Amino acid sequence: MKKIFLGIAAIVLVSMSIVGTSWKAEELPQTQQQTVKNIAADSIYNQFISDIYYAAHLDSAGLNQQVFEKALTGFYNMKYSGLLHSKSILTIADFDQESSKKRLFIIDLAQKKLILNTWVAHGQNSGGDKPSYFSNTQNSNQSSLGFYLTGEIYYGKHGRSLKLDGMDRGFNNNARERAIVVHGADYVCQETINQLGRLGRSQGCPAVPTKLANKVIDAISDRTVLFINNSDQQYHSSFLNETLAASYALKQEEVLAAQMD
Repeated sequence: MKKIFLGIAAIVLVSMSIVGTSWKAEELPQTQQQTVKNIAADSIYNQFISDIYYAAHLDSAGLNQQVFEKALTGFYNMKYSGLLHSKSILTIADFDQESSKKRLFIIDLAQKKLILNTWVAHGQNSGGDKPSYFSNTQNSNQSSLGFYLTGEIYYGKHGRSLKLDGMDRGFNNNARERAIVVHGADYVCQETINQLGRLGRSQGCPAVPTKLANKVIDAISDRTVLFINNSDQQYHSSFLNETLAASYALKQEEVLAAQMD
């Protein structure tokens, strides 16, 4: 992918230099120069996103590329903010999809690999097979949208579980107080889908299959990003700054490329 990245970067830079020769007689204002740089960075960033998306076979796994782009943008914004540790794991619960589909995607960005794709439940008051209602309030029994950081592992009524910190004020920042955690649940399985036509539902937690709970928790623990998505909602986040994400991600790629030389 780095060869592709460097090749695209070279094309963009050459294009900018060609255009630049026609501007020698009359320099562009600084704001317009910055706009050109942003367009170039966005072009490379879009290709960068596509490279990871197809390398990890997220298309065949059923994850929409626009949903992946949102989640990845949040990942890099949170990385830039110093919120993450060394793990390059991104988890997406895509609540655009029905619960009967395997809509939880755990992605190793460094390896460009989908390491787990399984079911995940939504809150019982969020809807039937497909959620439509979301809340950040106590006792709502609804799921909450947005970006989370994974917290401590603990043992509770559902066994080994993983605490979550909601990072989007007004959307999920009450996750701790609401005890919204990742845990295993017997109702998250094919048998329940066969009986009900959908998964069982939680009290708002992103519950996963009991047999896979330890694997999920081990993979995503230690301050990694979980993004719960629903595109029909009026959701916004400070972590969806694409210009910042593009700048940070591409700078990191340049560093890695230099280390490879």
